[in-house]
Amino acid sequence: MTEKKVLDLIRREMPKQPPEVRKFNFNEVAFGYSEELAVEEAKRCIQCKKAHCVQNCPVEIDIPAFIQCVADRNFAEGIRIIKQKNCLPAICGRVCPQEDQCEKVCTLVKKEGQLAIGRIERFLADWEARQGHVDMPEIPEWTGKKVAVIGGGPAGLTVAGDLILRGHKVTIFEALHKLGGVLVYGIPEFRLPKAIVNREVDYLKSLGVEVYTDFVVGKTQTMDSLLEEYDAAFVGSGAGLPWFMEIPGENLNGVYSANEYLTRLNLMKGYLFPTYHTPIKAHKRVAVVGGGNVAMDCARSALRLGAESRIVYRRSREELPARMEEIENAEEEGVIFDFLTLPLRYNGDASGWVKEMIVQKMELGEPDASGRRRPVPIEGSEVAVPVDAVVCAIGNSPNPLIGSTTPGLLLGKKGNIEADEETGKTSRDKIWAGGDVVTGAATVILAMGAGRKAANSIHEYLMGGDGE
Repeated sequence: MTEKKVLDLIRREMPKQPPEVRKFNFNEVAFGYSEELAVEEAKRCIQCKKAHCVQNCPVEIDIPAFIQCVADRNFAEGIRIIKQKNCLPAICGRVCPQEDQCEKVCTLVKKEGQLAIGRIERFLADWEARQGHVDMPEIPEWTGKKVAVIGGGPAGLTVAGDLILRGHKVTIFEALHKLGGVLVYGIPEFRLPKAIVNREVDYLKSLGVEVYTDFVVGKTQTMDSLLEEYDAAFVGSGAGLPWFMEIPGENLNGVYSANEYLTRLNLMKGYLFPTYHTPIKAHKRVAVVGGGNVAMDCARSALRLGAESRIVYRRSREELPARMEEIENAEEEGVIFDFLTLPLRYNGDASGWVKEMIVQKMELGEPDASGRRRPVPIEGSEVAVPVDAVVCAIGNSPNPLIGSTTPGLLLGKKGNIEADEETGKTSRDKIWAGGDVVTGAATVILAMGAGRKAANSIHEYLMGGDGE
């Protein structure tokens, strides 16, 4: 008779910097699992025969298999299994919202003992990096086909990694001077160190992926001219066009889009001034409008630069769309949260710099289309909040450049490229698309999942099929 396994329901916490220390530096907040913690956590897995975690993973990693490898201390095999499906494990282990995907459907959730799948993935990726070498997969003989990938973000990197391993030549065309997309310009150093992104990008280059940076498709060269040289193209150019509220005062100095604020800090290393000559003005009172992960990144960055930092959000804490881990980190570090608060306008000083924001208090009414309760203004509740900077973090649309310079490419109402959800195929022959340029701003892992589907379709097309 088989002995029944006793469930271990205690999730191993990941060590991290204390908030009173980390609020003054840009070093990574979480230290990651030690070997012993990773093994202990992996042994909690009950190895379900029907693994819902795999079904809920956008890139379909064999999660039970790599977790069993960690439990057996066979770390080399564990990372090999992950890389069969995911070429960016160190990144996904840090910024993928596992709590809403694989971990959410873990069988142990029924007993309130959810497994830390993402943290184990991060451990394996970091373990491999510490070994000083990476086991390289065998590259098949060239098929004679060439693929252009537009954008070096998560979707584009996934497509490049998948197709190079199938024998096609792949070239990435990136508009900025670094590959990584939102991974390098959007996510702060304390959440995703750039050295880790560079490490993952270098791995793809070592596989033979060719890269052109400072290459703006639609200006440097059009899609049609690229397709004269390439057999297929994937557009993963992201959502880089920021939204504003279109209220009075948004043209004042000191009112930033989240894109500008984070790009200057992260990609241009503004937080390391004067080592890097791209400073952000040393603001004293910063308000960040929005409640998603980008808003948390902006507010926590402003705090580290010495400002009083606040989140201004028109709903309550329960409706915040950001990851709970990021909300809790921001609260621990001292970010102020102004819930049920809506900016109405910004007022400036004689020099044209923002000096205050006029806000209105809200109350929650009935749920709207998003399922969250709709905020309703409270009459006569307007107050002035002194600020010297405002960061608008309410969302983004795709840059219209590729759409406007590619005849016959069908676009949605917000400028997003229309693409088949299962294949990534667009209205144009030989062009696929995926990630934020299709969906609008979303998560890294969803962009990677779209990249995987598109890569499968592109491969089938290149080998003589229809890509369906």
